[in-house]
Amino acid sequence: MVEEVKLFGVWASPLSKRVEIALKMKGVKYEYIEEDLTNKSSLLLKYNPVHKKIPVLVHNGNPIAESLVIIEYIDEIWKHNPILPQHPYDRALARFWAKFIDEKCLLVLWNSFWSKGKEREVAIGEACEHLKTLENELGDKKFFGGEEIGLVDVVANFIGFWLVASQELSGLELLTEEKFPKLSKWIREYVNHTAIKENLPPRDKLIEALSARFGTASK
Repeated sequence: MVEEVKLFGVWASPLSKRVEIALKMKGVKYEYIEEDLTNKSSLLLKYNPVHKKIPVLVHNGNPIAESLVIIEYIDEIWKHNPILPQHPYDRALARFWAKFIDEKCLLVLWNSFWSKGKEREVAIGEACEHLKTLENELGDKKFFGGEEIGLVDVVANFIGFWLVASQELSGLELLTEEKFPKLSKWIREYVNHTAIKENLPPRDKLIEALSARFGTASK
């Protein structure tokens, strides 16, 4: 039986790219469908009627939504090159840190660049605290997953690429070598990893896409 794998996503979305990285790590062939979120396709609305968002993976006609759920599904279906650790405790820790990034880090990092006034000041303070927490968790490891890319590294792709591009565009330096040497080293290793660099959006195109948003952000 030939497996049918489709991914509905947006090229500039770190959430879409997480799934592409996971598929790349597994060597799974898939069809990519680019969505226009201002004019969502009928298929996207059919496959994700609850949230009506990307990414959505469709495997042999069965849709799976939400990037973390999709990554775990991919890891369970295609067993080779595991993304989550094998030991139950290590798996639980990986899920904890992935959830920490999703629920604590992403919004305050976005708001650090794109909100205004007091809200922005608060977001910058919280973002620095969360980055410090991740710096401590990374410790002396090459990746959050140890010597190889794992779940937390895949989920942290926004920090590894989008945050750096956002800093360059906005002039706000949240993550610097001086303040976060371990995360800075991780970023260098991360963006040069084969599974990662082949699934990152073109830097110039991403900065161009983000520039309109920064144009209205206070600096």
